[in-house]
Amino acid sequence: MLYSKKVIQHFTHPHNWGKLKNADAETAVINPVCGDSISIYIKVSKNKKGEEIIKDIKFETLGCGAAIATSSAMTDMAKNKTLDKALKITLQDLADELEGLPPAKMHCGKLATGALRKAIKKYRDRGLGKK
Repeated sequence: MLYSKKVIQHFTHPHNWGKLKNADAETAVINPVCGDSISIYIKVSKNKKGEEIIKDIKFETLGCGAAIATSSAMTDMAKNKTLDKALKITLQDLADELEGLPPAKMHCGKLATGALRKAIKKYRDRGLGKK
């Protein structure tokens, strides 16, 4: 299985790794088939237009290199985006950002984007943001 240089970079030097103190929402998801798990922490604020944005985002992933790489890239893609734009990040967007992902590892990207969606939903369900 060959990984792109970007996948290897994100795996060996993940961006936004760790817990986020005073997160507005946090969530964890687990892939029951492979056992990979991702915890996502988001901090939301408003931009100059008054739109809610992901001001900060962190993650902790236990899993393979692809799980760590997709989590890292996803946090880069979501940071400073409005919640609505972050919700639109697709598995294909993530694979493109990483310059490809082996078909057998696409489930890692699905786990990462699913964790992001779940964190934003949790934030909104708490009544902290518009739905």
